[in-house]
Amino acid sequence: MIRFENVGLRYGMGSEVLRDLTFNIEPQSFQFLTGPSGAGKTSLMRLLFLSMKPTRGIVNAFGRDTSAVSKSELPGLRRRIGIVFQDFRLLDHMTTYENVALPLRVLGQEESDYRSDVIELLKWVGLGERMHVLPPVLSGGEKQRAAIARALITRPELLLADEPTGNVDPPLARRLLRLFIELNRLGTSVVIATHDLALMEQVDARRMILNEGRLSIHD
Repeated sequence: MIRFENVGLRYGMGSEVLRDLTFNIEPQSFQFLTGPSGAGKTSLMRLLFLSMKPTRGIVNAFGRDTSAVSKSELPGLRRRIGIVFQDFRLLDHMTTYENVALPLRVLGQEESDYRSDVIELLKWVGLGERMHVLPPVLSGGEKQRAAIARALITRPELLLADEPTGNVDPPLARRLLRLFIELNRLGTSVVIATHDLALMEQVDARRMILNEGRLSIHD
């Protein structure tokens, strides 16, 4: 699904923040991305989301060398990837329902075609009773689940989650993890960036460990 070959990344004229990364993200796989602060996790997530290109090396996404993908083709590849940002990025003037439906509206779909799907997904993440409220009224955990639903509404083949349990209590963290596990069982590949060792110990999953820009993998 995604392949990195000898990928390096630097910002401006500084030293490389990622060095010689070679790995695959396989279809229907589940992995954690971890490492100390400043190791380059956020930069790697941006590369996986195709929102930036490496300084060197090859990133192959869904069978395409991204260095040869035109700007007009790139959105089509990125639509196959969902991402949950650490700061949620919900729009405060839109209801929970409207926030989750937004990616489909951007794609030009009619509400009559997606309304039932959005409602079903909101119920699946436990927000069926909160779909008509605005984000400022939601708790941190509810905002996180709304962000997850928004990332899932386009049925991505790959889901990236950046510290999805960083602002919630342990019981809710376990509930969110169960959502990701169930999503993976339904066929979506999952990459979770996290510092939470207790969370990782709950799943027998691959660990991708970044340290000083270099990656080690423990299957």
